[in-house]
Amino acid sequence: MGHAVAAGTQSKRRWGILALGLAAQTASCSFLYGIPFLVSRMREAEGLTLAQAGAVVAAPSIGLLFTLIAWGAVADRYGERLVMAIGLGVSGILLLVTGIAAPPLPGLFALFLLAGASTASVNAASGRAVMGWFGVRERGIAMGIRQTAQPLGVGVAALALPPLAQRWGFHAALLFPGVFALVVAVLVAWLVLDPPRPGRASGAPKAASPYRKPALWRLHGASALLVVPQFAVSAFAPVYLESKQHWDPLAAGWFLAGVQVLGALGRLGSGYWSDRVGSRLRPMRLLAVAAAAVMLLVAVGDATWPWVVLLALALAAVITVADNGLGFTASAELAGISWAGRAMGAQNTAQNLAASLTPPLLGLVIGDSRYAPAFCVAAIFPVLAVGLTPVKAEEAARE
Repeated sequence: MGHAVAAGTQSKRRWGILALGLAAQTASCSFLYGIPFLVSRMREAEGLTLAQAGAVVAAPSIGLLFTLIAWGAVADRYGERLVMAIGLGVSGILLLVTGIAAPPLPGLFALFLLAGASTASVNAASGRAVMGWFGVRERGIAMGIRQTAQPLGVGVAALALPPLAQRWGFHAALLFPGVFALVVAVLVAWLVLDPPRPGRASGAPKAASPYRKPALWRLHGASALLVVPQFAVSAFAPVYLESKQHWDPLAAGWFLAGVQVLGALGRLGSGYWSDRVGSRLRPMRLLAVAAAAVMLLVAVGDATWPWVVLLALALAAVITVADNGLGFTASAELAGISWAGRAMGAQNTAQNLAASLTPPLLGLVIGDSRYAPAFCVAAIFPVLAVGLTPVKAEEAARE
């Protein structure tokens, strides 16, 4: 009886911890992906050129990129609650300072860089908490729920930041993600519990690095390749609909907001699928095949009928993001609990590098209007990912 009650309490607790991890990731994403919504007001307030504004927008991502693995290592050593609470709290404080002090351009860039570096703590630590609290048959759907934080964060930023900036100005709008981060950081520090860890006997040897074998390297590479079609859609779909299909910007925005919701549901569906089949990488490989096919369909639609390209873009917005949680979960499972934070940090680093390179490189292919060739180029990358995905290594690890 006592064991049953304890198990029920633990089950409720872990779902609550997942909800707090989702809230922490959403708060992080509302800042990281919310700054572009403030570009026009920021340029007015600071007198910035478009290039200067672009540098400021990139600052949080640069800070995040260079600290993901380090935060993962700290989470591996000291636990998830401490890392999430401190990183998110520091990020919130830096945003409040930015909003209140209204620093000039160099200070603005530096504060955004540090805030991005701080909020990177959430990426590995919240994923590591899911890894620890959920068993292998629930982990896929749990990580899928966590992965919906990005579209949620974008949605929150889209709804909150432009009206705040219009009413009170660019700097005042930054108080929203700052307060959001601080509130969630307090809740994390108060309510999150680190998952049970394997006992560490004094003098016991440390777990060997999983990077001595090629499986994780291959997984990170495959996941980075799969980011290319995802960002080909997210970066170029708005301008494509406006310039090639002659859509009104508002109509294009509503269409893309709708497919964002479908993309979030796709992440949940792929996580559930992976739990049912007992594999993350077999579904990921099939999704890579589907991503290549749907990018070719986008190219065909661009060269034929508008309804084909709209259907293809909607499918691409779902299929190209559905693998994110699978690769993230698999990286932790292949690494083992002792290395999970670092492995998820490395996974995110590889994906962010690919995400930052995709728009400028595909932009060179597109030029003025060569969208169909660019979508065909984007289809090559998931084809390469099919062979790189280490399915056999995952099967061996589960035996």
